[in-house]
Amino acid sequence: MPNTDRAFKLNWASYSVGEKRSELASDHSIFVGDLAVDVTDDMLMELFANKYRSVKGAKVIIDANTGRSRGYGFVRFGDDIDRTHAMTEMNGVYCSTRPIRIGPATPRRTSGDSGTSPPTQSDGDSTNRTVYVGGLDPNISEDELRKAFVKYGDVASVKIPVGKQCGFVQFVNRADAEEALQGLSGSTIGKQAVRLSWGRSPASKQSRGDSGHRRNGMYYGTPFYGGYGYGSPVPHPNVYAAAYGAYPFYGNQQLVS
Repeated sequence: MPNTDRAFKLNWASYSVGEKRSELASDHSIFVGDLAVDVTDDMLMELFANKYRSVKGAKVIIDANTGRSRGYGFVRFGDDIDRTHAMTEMNGVYCSTRPIRIGPATPRRTSGDSGTSPPTQSDGDSTNRTVYVGGLDPNISEDELRKAFVKYGDVASVKIPVGKQCGFVQFVNRADAEEALQGLSGSTIGKQAVRLSWGRSPASKQSRGDSGHRRNGMYYGTPFYGGYGYGSPVPHPNVYAAAYGAYPFYGNQQLVS
């Protein structure tokens, strides 16, 4: 509010991706993962507002079907210095019963933006549930990779091709795969930061018939590993400026001021 240092909660609503929000350029947000199921907007905001005066809002993402927390949220700052400090100082801090994981927030690009699309944008196949994991630590096992992704939903299968620094994680539900792409892109698994994109399992490859997409054993310009393929890698989240109101949609919910 004007002429006050008091932190306050903002209203949350939806708006179309194409709307211009130029006034949000000075806003700075972070992704907060590994939240305990009982963490609320107020609890998340209080945790950060007690340490950083510029905190403007916090949002825990709720599953529209179950009404329960998806285990992650976002915190918005009005000051980039506070945001930068929070990225390191708050990582591993307990909120309720669990230590939180901090990462950069990845905004959705509008149709007028150039560059590679963010991970939550459709890959053209609404049935695809496979996530490609690139830059994988060679010491990571399939069980360890599964543990990193299972927090986002039920995992159907995990495959790490022999001798390749990559893996494929197939979810039971498409929505869970989308949220894993958003939450884990650029995060560290083992000792290396991973890059994520939509992958292709053998089943989905066969169902599509490879029409127009496979050339000389390649799919979307990249090779198959044991029947699995992948699309263009998602750019590291740090390449984006984290702008409030530019988060991807979760159901019909988007964060706005």
